[in-house]
Amino acid sequence: MSRIGKKPITVPAGATATIDGSTVTVKGPKGELSFTLSDDVRAELGEDGIVVSPVDDSKRARSMWGLSRSMVANIVAGVTDGAEKRLEISGVGYRAAVQGRELQLNLGFSHEVKYAIPEGIDIACPKPTEIVVSGIDKQRVGQVAAEIRKYRPPEPYKGKGVKYAGEYIFRKEGKKK
Repeated sequence: MSRIGKKPITVPAGATATIDGSTVTVKGPKGELSFTLSDDVRAELGEDGIVVSPVDDSKRARSMWGLSRSMVANIVAGVTDGAEKRLEISGVGYRAAVQGRELQLNLGFSHEVKYAIPEGIDIACPKPTEIVVSGIDKQRVGQVAAEIRKYRPPEPYKGKGVKYAGEYIFRKEGKKK
């Protein structure tokens, strides 16, 4: 039994959920998202929210049960609250700025890195060393944050680079004489 899968997903006030076959669509104040369930699970709209259950007792159905419940919970949370990832930049001369629909990064290269902001994603730079990626789709927000981090991941000696807020960087000791 999946501990995650057994929990019903409550649909908060201001959001409406509809189930059409294997497609779950949720509309909320921030927008609309939909997720197509696997053939191994089904979803029903009950009094206490959306309930996801496996079709049979096969290994694949039990595997998809918890995943599907989490994905539906993510779209419900996305259309009501939205998703956000924070990135921190550390290093001398490293900074970021948003100009139009483009993120400009100075990361110690001989050139400036330009990242085109995809549709449905908002990027803000409250400080030159902080990037806030936000949107309604948690998966896309995480993907954009990972792509930005990939330009200069934090290195273990001085910790320079782009890292997630709160991420622990394992530090190494430098060379000894």
